[in-house]
Amino acid sequence: MTTLHKPINAALFTAPDSLQQIKQLLKQKDTELREKFDPQSSVSGLIKEKSDFIDLILTGCWQYFLGKYAHHLCLIAVGGYGRRELFPYSDIDIVVILPAEDTDSHHQALANFFTFLWDIGLKPGQSVRTITQCVDAAVSDQTIMTSLMENRLITGDSSLHEALLTQITPDKIWPSSEFFAAKMEEQRLRYAKFHDTAYNLEPNIKEGPGGLRDRQVISWVFKRHYNASSIRELTHYGFLPESEYMELVAALEVLWRIRYALHLLTHRAEDRLIFDYQRDLAQQFGFSTDDQQRNEDVEQFMQFYFKTVQGLERLNEMLLQLFNERFVCGESAGAATPINDKFIAINGYIEVVDETVFERHPLALLEIFLLLEQYPSFKGVRATTIRLIRKSLHLINDDFRQDKAANRLFIEAFRQPRGITDQLRRMNRYGVLAAYIPCFANIVARMQYDLFHIYTVDEHTLFVIRNLRRFALDKHSDELPFCNTIFLQIAKPELLYLAGLFHDIAKGRKGDHSAVGEELARTFCSQHELSSHDTNLVAWLVRNHLIMSMTAQRKDISDPEIIHQFAQTVGSIEYLNHLYLLTVADIRATNPELWNAWKDALLKELYSATHNALRIGLQSPLTTTDRVSENKKEAEQELIKLGISQADIANAWQHVSDDYFLRYSADEIAWHTIAIASSSETDLPLVLLRPQTQRGSAEVFVYTQNEEAIFSLSTATLDQLGLTILDARIMTTLDNYVLNSFLVLEQSGEAINELFREIHICTALRNNLRYHQVKEHKNIHRQSRQAQHFPIPTSVEFLTDPLNNQTIMELVTTDHAGLLSKIGRIFIKQGISLHSAKISTIGSRAEDMFYITDTQLQPITDTAKQRQIREEILKALTAKKSANHKSMR
Repeated sequence: MTTLHKPINAALFTAPDSLQQIKQLLKQKDTELREKFDPQSSVSGLIKEKSDFIDLILTGCWQYFLGKYAHHLCLIAVGGYGRRELFPYSDIDIVVILPAEDTDSHHQALANFFTFLWDIGLKPGQSVRTITQCVDAAVSDQTIMTSLMENRLITGDSSLHEALLTQITPDKIWPSSEFFAAKMEEQRLRYAKFHDTAYNLEPNIKEGPGGLRDRQVISWVFKRHYNASSIRELTHYGFLPESEYMELVAALEVLWRIRYALHLLTHRAEDRLIFDYQRDLAQQFGFSTDDQQRNEDVEQFMQFYFKTVQGLERLNEMLLQLFNERFVCGESAGAATPINDKFIAINGYIEVVDETVFERHPLALLEIFLLLEQYPSFKGVRATTIRLIRKSLHLINDDFRQDKAANRLFIEAFRQPRGITDQLRRMNRYGVLAAYIPCFANIVARMQYDLFHIYTVDEHTLFVIRNLRRFALDKHSDELPFCNTIFLQIAKPELLYLAGLFHDIAKGRKGDHSAVGEELARTFCSQHELSSHDTNLVAWLVRNHLIMSMTAQRKDISDPEIIHQFAQTVGSIEYLNHLYLLTVADIRATNPELWNAWKDALLKELYSATHNALRIGLQSPLTTTDRVSENKKEAEQELIKLGISQADIANAWQHVSDDYFLRYSADEIAWHTIAIASSSETDLPLVLLRPQTQRGSAEVFVYTQNEEAIFSLSTATLDQLGLTILDARIMTTLDNYVLNSFLVLEQSGEAINELFREIHICTALRNNLRYHQVKEHKNIHRQSRQAQHFPIPTSVEFLTDPLNNQTIMELVTTDHAGLLSKIGRIFIKQGISLHSAKISTIGSRAEDMFYITDTQLQPITDTAKQRQIREEILKALTAKKSANHKSMR
């Protein structure tokens, strides 16, 4: 024990500045422990030293403030403090045990005791109970029972402590079988909060799957049954061999070191490994060199963390299964049911018939997972067999991978009607998937340090396959019924799953991951003797898995030429069906928050238009003239039904070009026409809002006389109101009026669903357009906390759009308040006419496409002019961030 500068005794508490002296002692100890901390060394001594020091403080306070009651009551530590595991900012949980016959006389003394603890900054988690009250609380709440199990006497009447221990034994309350069941349900609910995965990019090292809580669950249920003093006894009772016990201890030490560093870094009890701290921790733990590429240090540190929790997760699974057999099933666990010559079932878990099975029949390493798919009554793999699988991974060598029987087993696993996702997860957890597909090993626990992906690459891949599987199941048909309908047309679902397995398999390698992945997929399919057609389909899907989302979000899919080009790339309805399902599954597995009604509607629209183009044939595509005529006719019929005369329709349409009828749908044209026909000059600027459109977003429509600043004012206003702009269509009539539409969602990704909100948006935009300014208000468009860790270099590129005789300006930058308004003002200054914009924001990354010409409606092809525009934008976007929040005029 470290020698303190001042002894903790009665004299210390009688001093006039006792409060300050004890606060100083606590501060000195914290400083001392901070200086001792080394991220490369065990912290087990430090967390015990902190616990023992708090024992001294509490004992001294107890003796002084309780006085004559000090030996009549009892003070115990519970929870992590009871285990002597105090991290720098851990909770200090204590319970005062009262004698049953006297519960009043000591109240003031206890009040003074607790007040002093708070005054010196300990902020304890405290409770005061009799033994009977403790037992009653424990009976009704297993979390209280759990906390009391980890009790430790600090000071006071030891007989009270001993009496409590006799009342909370398994023979009196919470027998081990019931306690085990309660802990399993608690773990199930806890896992669900983290989407049943440990591989979130901002994981919780305490509560997440594979985290410290998993180790504690092992300890709690083991202790409840055996009254064990430490998990070291797991080896004594035959639950773990020495090697796995050492693996458990090593993993625990890693998480302890990370948690200790995290507390010191944040100055609070922080258990989330959020982006704000990952780089500092990576450097502390030695994952930093001068020549590393940006983010490589963080990615290596997080991979180190994920592989640690992967091991803990596996040990947790094995031990809890063994506990279930021993504590719950008892004697019935020994009954074995033969499955075949290699496997038996014990208590619903598959077990090898003997320890030589995999040596004699290496293909059984794949067969076991196929059996789990074919027999859904099996709960999983028995712990002893999990251990044997891990020991036998070396058998999955090149000869094994080239074995056609092994190839057939693997493909057969993808053809089963159930269990595919669960068994792929199990294969990944046990190391079989990476052993059988070596290139998969490269993505195991690999972090993608960006705001698009919230899971590791391997976990994202398995989520993609899970999403594809859900399209096949009736019980999930209410989620995305359109996908379930299309899935019925998939002749060989296994090809879709294989494309999902390989779509990101080349992440982290040099080169285009889609192109590299295509070659890996082609090699795999050839080895597994898929037909030429099937191989080409899987390889094509891997190579093109991003093309549909890129086309939908970055091109004008109302343009028949764009649809024709996309249809030519896809080539057939079969390929389109597969690509659409893979695209939806991929986006939803990247980050659940990225999926919204807008993306859903946009992809459906692209699918339907492409399906129609492929159906009528690429040799006779729908022409622009056909599309204009079709939209006009459909809109006119709808308007006549609504009582609008043909004369009013003709008057409203007389100054609009064919481009208008091409870029708007019939229902949008009808809506605009009604508004324009019923308005007069005094009503302008006309601002309308439809809360729900065919594309799943709200549409804000502006009709007014053309002025240069309309786009800039409109986007500044919508941004200030906290709306996300998804798409902007800018039209100017022949008599110089604008027909501008903005498709928007709330920043949360939800639709606008309150009438007062609609009115407020329209009123604010109309006033700002009328008075030509955006009044200074607090901008409610907020950048996420994570965004600051992913600065995106600004790039401006110019592309030709020969179909529309325009120039496409592609802007990639960090999204921020007022971005579009700035671009609009630059266009005015540079004499640029904006015709439409495709706005795409993924996380904090803005990828915007602006379709522009000069004032004579000619494309901007002069390289000097392009350079001037680029420099102006770069200058504006690299200005101080504070400028983003100023009033925009």
